[in-house]
Amino acid sequence: MDEVEVVVAHSERATLRVGDVFLKVDADQARIDVEVGAMPLAPVPTPRILWRKPPVLAIAAVPGTALGRLGEPSTASPAAWAAAGAAVRKLHEAPLPSWTGRAGRSLDELAADLDGECEWLVANGVLPAGLVDRNRQVAQAAFRPWTSAFTHGDLQLSHVFVDGDEVTGIIDWSEAGRGDALYDLAILTLGHEERLGDVVTGYGIEVDLDVIRAWWSLRSLLTVRWLTEHGFDPSAQGCEVDVLRSRM
Repeated sequence: MDEVEVVVAHSERATLRVGDVFLKVDADQARIDVEVGAMPLAPVPTPRILWRKPPVLAIAAVPGTALGRLGEPSTASPAAWAAAGAAVRKLHEAPLPSWTGRAGRSLDELAADLDGECEWLVANGVLPAGLVDRNRQVAQAAFRPWTSAFTHGDLQLSHVFVDGDEVTGIIDWSEAGRGDALYDLAILTLGHEERLGDVVTGYGIEVDLDVIRAWWSLRSLLTVRWLTEHGFDPSAQGCEVDVLRSRM
């Protein structure tokens, strides 16, 4: 009999694996609605939906292995990272979905969130004021006009699966929708700056690297509190706090 593997679990959602089936339990059914709506529209390999019975979504495992994990060296080849870049380009050029995703938050909303998180990080002694101020400065390059693309919205490298040099699946679409294309590229390469060149090569068009670096800072500043409050360690080696330190 297959064992039940807890992939991730916190107060908002949990994902369990039983054999080749993933069971996603989410307190917010709107996120599952987005996932179910986005995957059939995406022109890249996605998991097969087996069934849905709120609050549970069952999907089939995708073949291959994850491109890597934040905080760990990636053993994937440069060609595999380039293939990921090419897949992301294909997604970004697809017809737009009708809804706005995580990568499409307004500049005013992002600025307000950044103000609040930076104040909390310093007031609670979580991070030194100098580190926060420097990364807040770097993050400003992300605040610029952008053209909407079909974005994944949570394109962590652990959500991209490859077999050799081929992308075999992209998972976890609950934050997908219209958004800033460079946000996806930044999340994919977060903590793996040395792979950015491979991803951009595969992406195939010139991108503003300063904006990607800005998103690294912005994303990290915005997530440290959430990660801490949900049982994750953003100060682990190679994770968000190290990303912030690398901008000093």
